[in-house]
Amino acid sequence: MSRQRLTVVLSQAQGKNPTRRALEESITAALLMEPGLDVSIVPYLYDLGPEHSGRLFLESIQGDMVVLAWMYPRAAFWLLDRDGIKGHYGANQITPPAEVDEEEEGEPGPPKGIGSVDVPPRWIYCLDLRDHPNYEIYVQEVRRIAAECRQRREAQREAAAQGQPALVQLGRYLRDEEPAKPPVQFTAEQLLQPPARRWYPVIDYSRCTNCMECLDFCLFGVYSVDQLDRIFVENQDNCKRGCPACSRVCPEQAIMFPDYKTPAIAGAPVGNIGGLKIDLSKLFGGDDALAIAAQERDRELVADGRQAVGMTVGIPKRQAHKPKGPKDDLDKLMDALDNLEI
Repeated sequence: MSRQRLTVVLSQAQGKNPTRRALEESITAALLMEPGLDVSIVPYLYDLGPEHSGRLFLESIQGDMVVLAWMYPRAAFWLLDRDGIKGHYGANQITPPAEVDEEEEGEPGPPKGIGSVDVPPRWIYCLDLRDHPNYEIYVQEVRRIAAECRQRREAQREAAAQGQPALVQLGRYLRDEEPAKPPVQFTAEQLLQPPARRWYPVIDYSRCTNCMECLDFCLFGVYSVDQLDRIFVENQDNCKRGCPACSRVCPEQAIMFPDYKTPAIAGAPVGNIGGLKIDLSKLFGGDDALAIAAQERDRELVADGRQAVGMTVGIPKRQAHKPKGPKDDLDKLMDALDNLEI
């Protein structure tokens, strides 16, 4: 096995904010001097269409990869997965992990989500460029990741030399059976061709339980099911710009809109209070998430010349008739506010 280099991809911010561009340039300049790295720049990940050179380049990368982007790591990872750029999730030491309830500590339970399929034996690390203004923090983290990847490959080589069986992933890529190929080569001008801005949902399959509530709720043909009867985003560009309604409906907080203003919907770590997907208006007597989602959907239906449907179509089964279950994060927060007499 040849010594593999780590591919580092920096996804530029939308627009030309001078502060963000300066951070991007500083990180790129420093990483270009690091041994064992292949460094490239592409436009904003979320906007890359299937024919864009930046997207084709990303699809051609086969080894471990670090992606630095202006979005939450969870959103960036599952955005790549949606585009067929798959791997195991590599945790970084910059973005704080999701908080864990005390009640959930101890032995971890089985994975809740249906997970991704056809995952090749490589790792993808995503770093959020909004976390720190100091470029050196990102350079140090990439160095740490590069060392971690080297150690993993060395352990795999030692295991193979000792005759230990390798892990078998669900499904296989044709490229696993072919000699390794270098990433597709593009000029800087081709890679950085400005794409049109896009808006569409991204599914976190580590949380998605395939309940199909998003499919029932969305009336714009965005969602469908694949050959394995799994929910997926089929018609990305049917989504209505600025509308996050389906994310509010999802019971597992598995649907993200990376450009949305509310962190929980944009892909922030899902955990304790920080993982709430309910707008603050609900805490002070406003509408709940389902009512807000129905209003957002109605607004887009009317804009399309269609009839508003309110709460009569595709509303999840978990309604008032559902037996009261254990308190969730919102209930606990409301109790805490009551105790403080807010």
